[in-house]
Amino acid sequence: MSFLAVDAQKSLFILQRNQLQYEQTLVMNEANWISKEMGYYANEMEDQDLDNDPYYIQLQQTEEYLESRQDTLDSQIQLLDNEISSLKTMVNNNIKNSCGLNLIGS
Repeated sequence: MSFLAVDAQKSLFILQRNQLQYEQTLVMNEANWISKEMGYYANEMEDQDLDNDPYYIQLQQTEEYLESRQDTLDSQIQLLDNEISSLKTMVNNNIKNSCGLNLIGS
């Protein structure tokens, strides 16, 4: 019956992964918006130096943060995927062993 606890842990990891994937979607949408805003702003200010423009600098910093956050989320999702895969294998092996023991005991 210990495989039930392992299966419950696997389900919890799946929920956590789904939450991270949802957050990842939100971060990607915001990053896309920032990129578009940077492009529009650069077109509007084409004759001006954007290297010293506070708004453009803020957009660049936000974009860098979102890229970093995206990398972190990718890593966390990959770790959870690995754990889920391991737990799935463990559950399947425990079920097979349990069934094998029941057949031997019959």
